[in-house]
Amino acid sequence: MSRKRVATSPEGTKAIGQRLTAIRKARGLTQIDVAHKLRITQTLISKYERGDLLLHGELIVRFAETLDVSADDILGIERKRKVRLEPPGPAVDRNLARRFVQLQGLPRRDRDAIMRTLDAFLAARGGRAAA
Repeated sequence: MSRKRVATSPEGTKAIGQRLTAIRKARGLTQIDVAHKLRITQTLISKYERGDLLLHGELIVRFAETLDVSADDILGIERKRKVRLEPPGPAVDRNLARRFVQLQGLPRRDRDAIMRTLDAFLAARGGRAAA
């Protein structure tokens, strides 16, 4: 008799079951409530939550819809942050940034005068003045 090979571990199946239990309880639902919504028996819900049975794809989707979560939440997949392709810019001095925000509130004539002064100062120090 050959054994079926599955791409999971008992620990992984139990972890999924624990997440199912936690999500169900957070929603204030009983195993019977979920069983009725999924049209399966409460015994099966119990076995899935204990990790005795392995969830298949369609049932994961049905659980996710019933519990109003994503399949990733059930499977314990954390979304990765998008990788920045460009290097981060230079660190911004908070005091300087705060002052620039205040400058934006000034009348255009005053802002232009400050910008000319800033450009002249930067040019004298060898920095680039904005065009």
